Amino acid sequence: MAANGARELRIVVGAEEAGERLDAFLGNALREYSRSRLKGFIAAGDVTVNGAAVKPSYRLREGDVVAGRLATPAAPLPAPEELPLTIYHVDEHVVVVEKPAGMLSHPAGGVTSGTLVNALLHRVGALAPVGGPSRPGIVHRLDKGTSGVMVVARSELGHRSLVKQFSRRATARTYVALAAGNLPLDEGTVEAPIGRSSRDPRRFAVSPLAAKEAKTTFTALERFGEEATLLRLRLYTGRTHQVRVHLAYLGHPVLGDAAYGSASDVIARPALHAHTLAFDHPASGRRMRFLSPLPADIIEACGRLRARAQGPGGGP
Repeated sequence: MAANGARELRIVVGAEEAGERLDAFLGNALREYSRSRLKGFIAAGDVTVNGAAVKPSYRLREGDVVAGRLATPAAPLPAPEELPLTIYHVDEHVVVVEKPAGMLSHPAGGVTSGTLVNALLHRVGALAPVGGPSRPGIVHRLDKGTSGVMVVARSELGHRSLVKQFSRRATARTYVALAAGNLPLDEGTVEAPIGRSSRDPRRFAVSPLAAKEAKTTFTALERFGEEATLLRLRLYTGRTHQVRVHLAYLGHPVLGDAAYGSASDVIARPALHAHTLAFDHPASGRRMRFLSPLPADIIEACGRLRARAQGPGGGP
């Protein structure tokens, strides 16, 4: 950060980011800024690639140097709020918490209250003062509609360590999801690159032009006739909306996920839950593992689907 409050930017584009639009790349890298403001910086020439002004739609290449000097956002710091929250572990470096469905991970898009960050500031006090003013300590996120276990950094050491672990895929994460329809495979692997959708910038899609590789494995746990399949999934990469996009790509989107084609009358949100999380403690190096039980709405949805599959007579 420059002394006058401006942010000095210099990023060398890696192989994974090659092919991304500049505005989308910056939107992912600088989440404290709105996407429209970043486009304004690019259009004004405040952001350059290899020393030259380019358009927001410029497709990045490996080795490109993205540089600039950006005015810091004027977003207020999140305020502590007393909100219901389950905490699994807390120490000076990390806090492991259950994020409820319907709660944003951090303030964004004009929402400044009611988020996980607001709740944590009340429950545990200070979070790591890195990651942007609106998202202190955040190193990974769950979508608003997704429930489950998350880790948040409370110290700079914790933040650095967790960022490296997620980047190097040293964490282990599993999800449980209800997929629409009868997914015919008992287990399988989806290796398909994910990028921002050309039709809707709020969504993502599998595309051969996408620069970010993505890998998900799945195992079928239970089938509910032709209506749905209960899955356990493991993420080997951490792309935005990865499970939702990969299951939609298979033709079996997450049940209740209207954005990716599967509204449902058995659950009012995407039936997706971050079930387990493992990482190395930033200070001790000890492997830590956490399990978040399935929430009531997914259990109830399974019950309704099971009853439907069995039919009025109770048989299969």
